[in-house]
Amino acid sequence: MTPSRYRRPLMVLAAVIAVLSLIAVGTVMVLAFAGSVAPAWVTYSALYGLPAAFILMLLVVLDGVAARRRAGKAGRR
Repeated sequence: MTPSRYRRPLMVLAAVIAVLSLIAVGTVMVLAFAGSVAPAWVTYSALYGLPAAFILMLLVVLDGVAARRRAGKAGRR
């Protein structure tokens, strides 16, 4: 799937996206509680950031599983 040198940056990117998305969710909730409307980009970040981070993390996990399987098969030969 991806070379091992790309796993850590993808993991960091997914974590950053997740944290920023959670901050956006909090901002939307605080603004809604105050009776105001959040800007569209904040709402967009809140709605689509967490699924994007989840998909990136899923790709990193699947790549790690595939790498371990490849390493295990090479060791049996």
